[in-house]
Amino acid sequence: MEEKDKPSAAARSYLLGELTWPEAKKRFAEVDVALLPVGAIEQHGPHLPLDTDAFDADYLSRQVAARCSDPKPLVLPLIPYGVSYQHDDFSGTISISNETMAQLVYEIGINAARNGIKKLIIINGHGGNGPALNFAAQKINREKRIFVGVDSGETSDVDIYGMIDTPNDIHAGEIETSTALALRPHLVKMALAKKEVPKFSIRYLNFTAQRWISWYAYTTRISSSGVIGDPTKANAEKGAKMWETMIEHLVNLVEELKSMSLEELYQLRY
Repeated sequence: MEEKDKPSAAARSYLLGELTWPEAKKRFAEVDVALLPVGAIEQHGPHLPLDTDAFDADYLSRQVAARCSDPKPLVLPLIPYGVSYQHDDFSGTISISNETMAQLVYEIGINAARNGIKKLIIINGHGGNGPALNFAAQKINREKRIFVGVDSGETSDVDIYGMIDTPNDIHAGEIETSTALALRPHLVKMALAKKEVPKFSIRYLNFTAQRWISWYAYTTRISSSGVIGDPTKANAEKGAKMWETMIEHLVNLVEELKSMSLEELYQLRY
């Protein structure tokens, strides 16, 4: 990238980690919304990089902030590790416990609130983090009485699942391979992509069914390759559409949150 094409410091002032403390103080006085990306370092089949979830959460947070109107929400530095014990049978997975994740996010949230953040959106790139993140969100809300939301794709899943053909596509399949091809095709080894779509004897165990329960199992019980889905149906064009959908919905959410006080947020009726 040439020097003239690089974004200015002012244009990137939504990235908290790049600010000095006086700059951060100014930004906290301007905006009370922050995004916290949380990912994972874990196997994603034989064809996707281990940092897929971490990269995706960080990229999504940065893109959302960049496209928001001024003052833009602050993006907190990425938490790259996640609750990934279910992938422990595959090399390269680096997992932390639910307790560690919850405590880390809780303490980050408490300190964000101390700096003036009143609305914290946790952008979660890995479904296995969900229980710990929701627990942390409850604790932050209980102590600081700020708004804390966790998005693991819920704002856009209904649209994205309409773009694919694969049932139970939840890990390294059609969705994640498409989004990776759209941004980092040089890291995707499509020649190694393998279809493994699980079929369960009880319909309530289907991950993408309209009626299903949350349940847990080691990935090797379901898939020998680590893939749960069909990456062979992925393409970059599909992935680009998915990114646009995810970014658009989260921008809409942030813009609404920015314009509302906590009292309005809790009390307005739609």
